[in-house]
Amino acid sequence: MSPSTPQEGVLGEGEPARDEVLQPQQEGEEAGEQEEDDGFEEDEAPTHLPFAPSSVLLDDTTTVDPSYTISLIRQLLPQGSNVEKEFSAKQGAPEEKGVNSDNGESAQLEDKDPWEECGCILWDLAASKPQAELMMNNLVLEVLLANLHVTESPRVKEICIGIMGNLACHESLVNAISMQNGLTATVVNQLFLDDSACLSETFRFLAAVLRSSASVSWAEALLPDEILSRVLWIVGNTLNSTLLEKSIDFLSTVIDNQDVTAILLQPLIKVGLVDHVISLLASEIEKLSDESKFDRSASIDLILNFIEELSATDNCFELMSSSDQLIQVLDKIIKLPDKLEVSSYCASVVVILANLLADGKHTVPSLSHDLPFLEGLFDILPLVCDDNQARNALWCILARLLAQAQGIDMNSSSLERFVSLLLSKFTLIKDDLESHRVDKEVELSAEDAYLKHGISASHDLSYHGEMDC
Repeated sequence: MSPSTPQEGVLGEGEPARDEVLQPQQEGEEAGEQEEDDGFEEDEAPTHLPFAPSSVLLDDTTTVDPSYTISLIRQLLPQGSNVEKEFSAKQGAPEEKGVNSDNGESAQLEDKDPWEECGCILWDLAASKPQAELMMNNLVLEVLLANLHVTESPRVKEICIGIMGNLACHESLVNAISMQNGLTATVVNQLFLDDSACLSETFRFLAAVLRSSASVSWAEALLPDEILSRVLWIVGNTLNSTLLEKSIDFLSTVIDNQDVTAILLQPLIKVGLVDHVISLLASEIEKLSDESKFDRSASIDLILNFIEELSATDNCFELMSSSDQLIQVLDKIIKLPDKLEVSSYCASVVVILANLLADGKHTVPSLSHDLPFLEGLFDILPLVCDDNQARNALWCILARLLAQAQGIDMNSSSLERFVSLLLSKFTLIKDDLESHRVDKEVELSAEDAYLKHGISASHDLSYHGEMDC
């Protein structure tokens, strides 16, 4: 239904769904124990969140009559509101009275509720820049804000915020959106709702504006500890995979934008960002033993990717490198017997671990003689052979641990087990090195240098993101 292919972050609309509603924050301890009627059906996730199929998207040449778009906005007007009078003064009175909006509140959610139908069409149309500009020139923000102020319907709130989210994906409109009187406070207040679909759209909107030229003003609006604590509570307590995705994407946006990082990262750390995310990862890894473990892969990938980003920041490095819980979780993943089941996690796991071992003080000694851990690392080699960053990180870890092992006094039994492990993994090592053969001495990477010349424990092997060791 969208008039053009959506931009990044622009979403189309579909059937409503409520696959999980957050419990109020004060009932957080009970939230994990109380089973929601719809909360565990991943197939029930809101279908408006993926892009619409290409068969139903209008191409770039399709023209939508401006009067049609304006008529849709009119249908969303709350009766008796100031914005209704302002709209009528601008556009003139309609020939027929539109749908009874009951002061902005949707009737019971039905398949063909007129307010919802018009709102969903506008949601799709907002993906088109010309249509978005037309809406902005015809009081769409005022209409949406009026509805948010008077409605108690979660579906109405979701649609209003969803339309705003698509509008915010057009950079040329972001400043006007941000300057709209009362909009910033209204959107931020939506973070205190308990409906997962509304929260998903709120995080999507916030991620869009934090990527824009108006990012600083929005970051400052999110500064209060109460708001940041609420964000972390949502991340740690939602059972809804879509909401988890949108909230983690929001946090990743904070890391990716230097201006936003300067404002929000330290306050987030202060209210427990690192501990919250590590605890969330530990909780998800515990669920791997459940029958639903394959359903957890997307969530674990999201969390690991975010922890990988955090581990590369100076602000978080010290906290993360001294976290025994994080090391234990990574250790557990690396020692899983069937690596194919967790192959998608392996790249992030080794990059995180390489970053954490950069100073070598906290965990290198204990890990260097943990033979099951070393065996797990070698088993990961074939899974990251085509990912240069992850492969380099893995060899950085091995170089550190093997260098440390050289200085350990082993009894004959330990030495025999150590040598046996290396011999059993010889084929893996040989295949990896042959597939990444180098011709020039100056091009030797960490693993080649170690095997050819040995390595000194005093060498600087710290790993920083994309850099080779």
